[in-house]
Amino acid sequence: MAAYEFQALDAAGKTTRGVVQGDSPKAVRAQLRERGLTPLEVSEVREKQTSISNARPALFQRGLSASQLAILTRQFAVLMRAGLPLDEVLQSLAEQSEHDAAKRMLLAIRGRMLEGSSLAAALGEFPRTFDSLYCASISAGEQSGHLDKVLERLADYCENSAGLTQKLTLALIYPALLSLLAVSIATGLLSVVVPKITEVFLKFDQELPLMTRLLLGLSKLVSDYGLYALILILLGAVGFFLGLRNESFRAAWHRLLLRLPGIGPMLAGAQGARFARTMAISTAASVPVLDAIRISAQVVSLLPIRKALNEVLARVREGAALSSALRETGQFPKLLVRLTASGEKSGALEPMLDHSAELIEKQVESKLAAFLALLEPGMILLMGAVVLGIVIAILQPIFELNTLLGGG
Repeated sequence: MAAYEFQALDAAGKTTRGVVQGDSPKAVRAQLRERGLTPLEVSEVREKQTSISNARPALFQRGLSASQLAILTRQFAVLMRAGLPLDEVLQSLAEQSEHDAAKRMLLAIRGRMLEGSSLAAALGEFPRTFDSLYCASISAGEQSGHLDKVLERLADYCENSAGLTQKLTLALIYPALLSLLAVSIATGLLSVVVPKITEVFLKFDQELPLMTRLLLGLSKLVSDYGLYALILILLGAVGFFLGLRNESFRAAWHRLLLRLPGIGPMLAGAQGARFARTMAISTAASVPVLDAIRISAQVVSLLPIRKALNEVLARVREGAALSSALRETGQFPKLLVRLTASGEKSGALEPMLDHSAELIEKQVESKLAAFLALLEPGMILLMGAVVLGIVIAILQPIFELNTLLGGG
């Protein structure tokens, strides 16, 4: 029994949309007629489907957000811990969901399971929401009979990931707004205020101070070519993001980011923490080590580190220890390597990986907080310096006004 999205007319002639479960489109149409609806369109809910009404991108084109997935996974874990049958859990989650996308997706997953599919296979049909780690962990939980425990670990993982993403987003909002404000103020002063104030000085047949001449030249550039510069910047940004679709260009950009002082180590630490979290939850779900490394490589976003994990996978497959393979790449934090080696020696790899992820995340958050603490006042000082320079360049001719008049 699959989930079908429909568009139909009610008795008053109004268009209504929704999702129902049925064995076939024909059976769904029969259900709608029994409810007094006239079916117009009926299509099975799939991630790659197009919208019924106007062929817009698919309903699940972007999947659920990290926070939505974290909430859904926690609710899933709680209901499974309560001992409810899996199909009832999915039905309950769909009914409780406040998001149409989640509701339709859950009904589609329930429909696949009622047709005989496993939960992991049903989740795998929505890869934009449920990645390889999620599906592999669910599969291991189904095979081991500990699906509730696996879901609890996944819920912790999703909540940590969503929390870190939210912290980074909130931390960057203020500097971004401050940068926009600084650029806007400087552009407004140079293109509007400065020409009106300084045009009086041009009436005097005397050489203006150097700072004033530079300011007038810069003001003319902004006034004459500012729009063209803005268009070039926008085109450059579009070209850059299009270029990121090319793997070679993206890899070169990622290598540059990792080499940046201050920022590079933070990015490498965040990627190492993500790898450790992924390995920890995969190990706890009884996923084989080689599969866990492969999944971790897919979860990591920076291509040089993903390439390093592929090298780690090859070395571990040849019989090397995970810690030594990580050390040889030189791409992972030393703390992660040491704790991984300790976990391998003591037979407690999963808790050590989890602990290393927690420690590295705290280090990254601390460095990020320190970086932002320096960035914000630095940007304020820079904006103040720009405004001060403009003011001095305008006031200098005024201070020398008597000389200019005398020379005239």
